[in-house]
Amino acid sequence: MSAKIKVTLVRSPNGTIGKHRECVRGLGLKRMHQTVVLEDTPSIRGMVNKVDYLVRVEEA
Repeated sequence: MSAKIKVTLVRSPNGTIGKHRECVRGLGLKRMHQTVVLEDTPSIRGMVNKVDYLVRVEEA
């Protein structure tokens, strides 16, 4: 069974770098305090690390 992570958007991406906004959308986050459960893959981890100041990550 593959590992999962829960990613929650805790800060607004308004006013941030365009690529960071794209990473937030790529993670499937559209609204504040929305949580998504994603596979723990290197590509997802890279996106999360890029926008770590906007999101909160938990092991699922």
